Amino acid sequence: MGEGDAIWAPSILPLSTLSHHPELHFGGKMESKVSEGGLNVTLTIRLLMHGKEVGSIIGKKGETVKKMREESGARINISEGNCPERIVTITGPTDAIFKAFAMIAYKFEEDIINSMSNSPATSKPPVTLRLVVPASQCGSLIGKGGSKIKEIRESTGAQVQVAGDMLPNSTERAVTISGTPEAIIQCVKQICVVMLESPPKGATIPYRPKPASTPVIFAGGQAYTIQGQYAIPHPDQLTKLHQLAMQQTPFPPLGQTNPAFPGLDASPPASTHELTIPNDLIGCIIGRQGTKINEIRQMSGAQIKIANATEGSSERQITITGTPANISLAQYLINARLTSEVTGMGAL
Repeated sequence: MGEGDAIWAPSILPLSTLSHHPELHFGGKMESKVSEGGLNVTLTIRLLMHGKEVGSIIGKKGETVKKMREESGARINISEGNCPERIVTITGPTDAIFKAFAMIAYKFEEDIINSMSNSPATSKPPVTLRLVVPASQCGSLIGKGGSKIKEIRESTGAQVQVAGDMLPNSTERAVTISGTPEAIIQCVKQICVVMLESPPKGATIPYRPKPASTPVIFAGGQAYTIQGQYAIPHPDQLTKLHQLAMQQTPFPPLGQTNPAFPGLDASPPASTHELTIPNDLIGCIIGRQGTKINEIRQMSGAQIKIANATEGSSERQITITGTPANISLAQYLINARLTSEVTGMGAL
């Protein structure tokens, strides 16, 4: 381990001492697999992180993740995309993976300590990491009657929870580990042993986080997206759509008359567009007592009709009538509602 490791992992044990500590001792099967080349089995472990956690791992100008890659020897990849969640993939020999996990766990603890200095909280919350594990391996991780997961909890001191449901559109489950950085590192080691001894069965459909649908607000003919506590001006295209739609809307913004834009045809011909929406998602479009659908009508200026449910059909028909701009904006707002519901951000 490099000299810089002391910053990240003040109390991590040198890997050469692993076999002298019973709580770190690997299972017999794994010993036989790796006895010739030391701890040199190549593994890939996937972590699920929120935006703030990812930002902490990347660091300013990518310096933190670069340091982690160099010092651990593991490959660390972060999924792309404007998603509330990102997948962090760590690949390498087991010893490199343990070093990378140690650095991540200590970085998260450092973040917790820093955030506590600005808050009245007195008890330090545990460090929490979420692994993404193929569902076919979760049975081995839990063990008969929960025996294996209980053994891991007791021998490491970490809390381990295996999610009951698979992550959306995948055959993977989230495994949440929380505790001190030391407990988390030992816990990851034991989970690695289980994963090596019980490879996934069948094909695994990996979990891919869905892009965030950012709430959009309109003010003074400009569209804004909400990011954290700030309203960020939205790309021109959506603003123009809104401006076009506002010419036709019966609900001008408070204190304003309908804006007139020179050079634009004030009355483009009305047209109709139809969508089908699954029954189980129609509620998020309508909202409580029709609040959401009324909001979409008001923002877009389009007429929107939702057909009654038909027997034996799992979908509902939505008919949008208005100018092309009205329809485009209504479609955008409906899709934003659907995406927020599917990504579990339906409260937005």
